[in-house]
Amino acid sequence: MTPQEHAAAAADLLNAEATGRQIGLLSLRYPEMTMDDAYAIQRAIYDQKLAQGRHVIGWKIGLTSKAMQQALNIDIPDSGILFDDMVFDDNAVVPKGRFIQPRMEAEIAFVMKSALGGADVSRADVVAATDYVAPSIEVLDTRILRVDPETGKTRVIFDTISDNAANAGIVLGPQRHGIEDVDLRWVGAIVSRNGEVEETGLGAGVLNDPVESVVWLARRMAQYGQQIEVGQVILSGSFIRPLECPSGAEVLADFGNFGSVRVAFA
Repeated sequence: MTPQEHAAAAADLLNAEATGRQIGLLSLRYPEMTMDDAYAIQRAIYDQKLAQGRHVIGWKIGLTSKAMQQALNIDIPDSGILFDDMVFDDNAVVPKGRFIQPRMEAEIAFVMKSALGGADVSRADVVAATDYVAPSIEVLDTRILRVDPETGKTRVIFDTISDNAANAGIVLGPQRHGIEDVDLRWVGAIVSRNGEVEETGLGAGVLNDPVESVVWLARRMAQYGQQIEVGQVILSGSFIRPLECPSGAEVLADFGNFGSVRVAFA
């Protein structure tokens, strides 16, 4: 793909976000596209959003569990960008029509007290750079059709990465924990929708340790000349399957002693 095609695809995705009308699969439009193309489209979204006055508050990591990787036939995670207009307060009500097909995931969030970057970032570096960890919900959306109606072809990893890794919103719980005060592998959540338990999981589902997820992100960003900055929020990856959030849904991620997060959809 050319830089002009990257920018055009990004513009189409931003228009889909603004209008609520999904676009077709980019992997069908550009059958030779690569993962580098997908991240270039994501970077073009970044450039266009910054031009609109948005700013970056952090990053999300996706596809960290074996189940999700196997579903998409890949063996590595992906990442996306968190912008300032994606933040919702705990117990917030998402306005009707804000998203196209919202879903949610339960995740452990890292908030950074120092910058983190480089191809040789270690687990110890992540621990030293983390201010605190907190319970969170990631709201997902898709500006690209999940399935092409004519061919029946489903989205592939290149579509998802191009679409900012399907990221749409973030809800941080108010609880804060020192990263060395908890064993993140054993931090789990019971996720309910309208009072009914739908999913459960443990932090170990995220690359065996959510800290390793942040290590992966820092190293991947270094490949593109980027780094994690002071104060940024890192969503380390979900340990549950995405949960559909239609209008009227109220979802609660109960992390036990770690805290809880709630959000509703009008």
